[in-house]
Parts: sequence; C-alpha cells; structure tokens
Amino acid sequence: MVVQRYGRPHGRGSGAVAVTAALFGSLVGVPAVAGCAAPEDPKPAVDPLLAVRNAADALTRAGTSKASTSMEMAAGGTRVTIRGEGGYDFRRRTGRLQVLLPKDAAGADEHRPITELLTPGALYMKNRGAGVPADKWVRVDTTTLDDGNLVTGGATDPAAAAELLRGARQVTYLGQVDLAGVKVAHYRGVADIAHAARVASPQVRGALAAAAKGFARDTVPFDAYLDGEGRLRKVRHQFSFSNQGRTVAVASTTLLYGFGVRVQVVLPDRRDIYAGKIKA
Repeated sequence: MVVQRYGRPHGRGSGAVAVTAALFGSLVGVPAVAGCAAPEDPKPAVDPLLAVRNAADALTRAGTSKASTSMEMAAGGTRVTIRGEGGYDFRRRTGRLQVLLPKDAAGADEHRPITELLTPGALYMKNRGAGVPADKWVRVDTTTLDDGNLVTGGATDPAAAAELLRGARQVTYLGQVDLAGVKVAHYRGVADIAHAARVASPQVRGALAAAAKGFARDTVPFDAYLDGEGRLRKVRHQFSFSNQGRTVAVASTTLLYGFGVRVQVVLPDRRDIYAGKIKA
C-alpha cells in the first residue's frame, strides 16, 4: 500500500499528513445492519438544534456499540470507497475497526484489511503497508493531523463524528424514517468545527482543534439520525480538501447499532510499534 500526502484542505497552511493512497473515496450505499429497537419511536424534538448537539451525550450514556463506516471519496473521474466494521466504547473513547480498502483500478486483489485502534489523541494501524513490516503497528498522533483524523484513517472516529455535532447550527427536522428496522428522526444541518472543538469532550478536543485549524471551510454539512433515546444511529458528514491541485470530495458515514456490546481494545506493546521511515 502506498501512502500519499495531502496539504491542508483547500490549501490553508503548509502542513501535510500521510494518508492511504486508497483514500480516494466514493459515493456508495451503506449496507443494512441489524439494530436494537429503541424503546419508543422518536418524536420531533422541540429544539432540533439541541437534540443534535446532545447526541454525543446520549452515546456516552449508552456506553458501547457496534460500528460500520463508509468513506466515499471522489477526485476528477476517480471514485473509490473504504469500509470499516468494528466496535466503539464511547465512555473510554476507544474503538477497534477492520478497514477494507477497495481493489486497485487495474483489478488487482483487494488489500489486506487494516486493523485500526482508535484512542484519545492517537490512531494505531496494522497492515499499514508502505514499507511497514506486517507484524508492526504505526502510531499517529491525531492532534497533529490537519484533519484531526476525520479523514486520514479511512474511517472517521465515531466519537469525533458525534462530537462534531456539538458545533451544529441551522438544523432542520426532516421527518421520521426507518433505518434497519429502527424508527429514527432525520436532521440536517451544518457543523462549525471550531465551535465543536471548544465544547467537545476533553478526549476529543485536541483532534477537533487540529481539524478546525486545518480545514479552510469552517462548516461541515451533515445528516444525522437519532433514535427514541436521542442516540446517534447514523451520521453522514461531507468534507472536501485540496490534494495536489485537485479538490477531493469526501462523504463519511458512520452507522451505530448493537448498543451495549462488549468492546475490548488492547494497545500494542511499544516494541511492536514501527519506528522506521514510512514511504510517502
């Protein structure tokens, strides 16, 4: 797997971060998943803005969930999709995902899944490629990434996806829909990254603060779906950044279901973290 570097979205600043070459994502449908039925159907919130901003707190109360992710990226005529499956602990802000890269354009076999461990301030990746030994992990400080790991890992950290909604504004309630057998309330709006970073939970604040500085656009359009307990069941954010003179559009979707499942994240031993040079 090759690694490319992209500049700050829309060219702000001179920093650059490493991302997988397959992060040339796409516009795809998200597979249906089984979910736990909410105790009651969602009702239109008296204040849609407050309902969306409180979604992260509802997830913390829920504790854990399974997660499915889809990152769809498009640049010019190239479209690809990266998908992930795993679980997340919203109290500890830790998770584990298996991220599957698409086949090469030439039709080569699919890449080996990348194992990602999501933790406050750091992302660990195994099967990273780009000259990294197969048995080693790569550690990335997410507070130094221009996007705060909203895009870099090929899957938006579920906690970051929810915490970004704390900066929601201009929220509209669009009605009730069925999501994999669960009635959810659909909201649409935009999120102010800088404001979200200021009010986010301490574990996520550093990464969102980095994103607030890195993205030239201060706002991110979103669609959020909340169940009868106010828990975020699905969220879709739309990002864009500049990569070598081309604008890359990214649609990141996170599905949450199976609340209360056991989620165990064991960090790699320091000896198993690759300290060599990663090919750019």
